[in-house]
Amino acid sequence: QNPDWSRRYAGSKEIWDYLRGCADKYGIRRHVRFGAEFTGATFDEETLRWTVHTVGAGSYTARAVVAGVGVLHIPSIPELPGIERFEGRRFHSAEWDHGHDLTGRKVAVIGTGASAIQFVPRIAERVGSLTVFQRTPPWILPKPDRETSRWERLMYRVVPFTQRLRRVARFLIYDARALGFAINPKLMKVLSKPAARHLEHQVPDPQLRAKLTPTYTMGCKRVLISNDFYPALARPNVELVTDAIAEVREHSIVTAAGDEHEVDTIIYGTGFHVSDALYHLAITGRDGRDLTEEWRTRGARTYLGITVSGFPNLFFLLGPNTGLGHNSVVLMIEAQTRYVLRCLAALARRDVDAIDVRSVAQNRFDREIHAKLRKGVWNVGGCRSWYLDPEGVNRTVWPGFVWQYLRRTNKVILDDYELLKAKRPRVAARSGA
Repeated sequence: QNPDWSRRYAGSKEIWDYLRGCADKYGIRRHVRFGAEFTGATFDEETLRWTVHTVGAGSYTARAVVAGVGVLHIPSIPELPGIERFEGRRFHSAEWDHGHDLTGRKVAVIGTGASAIQFVPRIAERVGSLTVFQRTPPWILPKPDRETSRWERLMYRVVPFTQRLRRVARFLIYDARALGFAINPKLMKVLSKPAARHLEHQVPDPQLRAKLTPTYTMGCKRVLISNDFYPALARPNVELVTDAIAEVREHSIVTAAGDEHEVDTIIYGTGFHVSDALYHLAITGRDGRDLTEEWRTRGARTYLGITVSGFPNLFFLLGPNTGLGHNSVVLMIEAQTRYVLRCLAALARRDVDAIDVRSVAQNRFDREIHAKLRKGVWNVGGCRSWYLDPEGVNRTVWPGFVWQYLRRTNKVILDDYELLKAKRPRVAARSGA
């Protein structure tokens, strides 16, 4: 815990400095192989070891593999008709072209989700014109941001318990929102009232406000927080377009209504691949099983979002159905990390080389969470979101309270796992080839 945050929502530089400080404080850097892209792994059924494949750092032999590759890292770029003809500059917000000066430019932004809401207010004041193309308006709540006072920081340093107490209080308040997200979506009407008031207060223009008013239940798509997105859209040099894009020409974008918007820069605020974010990995388990192929054809099924039957000693952090829409996902990552450590400790305690979750346990867990998801706002809220895969199945979020997940992962139930011993003498792990 850091007692010196300058405000409730710290800026990117402060967060970056904090992460670098943690890496230095705990000696993390010496364990990291930078410039190494994880591309997959192959399991050896005789040695019960994984061969980990990378680009940039060779191959490694490992007893266990913890895949913390995340899901919000592969940009999702729409296939716009005629985009290959566009003669201006175009890039995704996650791959920002810092060498391209936007001052005075005629900029088009595609999307109004969690990506666009962060950068649109930053660029609106310096571009010549900004055309924002929106498919579905998001629900936006006021951002409860403020500076951390000097006495608060002093209190956190002198009495660390007070900061932990505040974190627990926030956890309980946020977790209570699962009542609306996962248990009874009708309760989201209550939670949507502050968002509706926020919209009415910040957007006095009735026509613009109508374009920004969602028609689906709050929580069906990701709920956003911002104090400056609505005012940015109300600027005289900004236009919000809700018509579909028909085609892109050399210097313009044409909508289905026939309107042509002249632009010289296109910025994709279209988010990331989520339900298929791990499909680029070539992971081969027992009996030559291909994880990507299984997940493509049968859906991404796991046990607790961490282990997968047929892939011993392979652990995922923030795996399928462990994302959140109502609380901090850091809590899930911390719980999963503790669970993985307990699994590895169990290997030593039982004198075995690997554990493989039984398919019956995995299938039981999969049936349980999807029975709950069918009742959640993500599935019945009347929208189409990145929470769902192409078949409309929710493979992204946890359908309940975070405290329930913490309880489920607090203990490793070894009866749900097959314990394995190597068929031949163990092979010592080797460094990168």
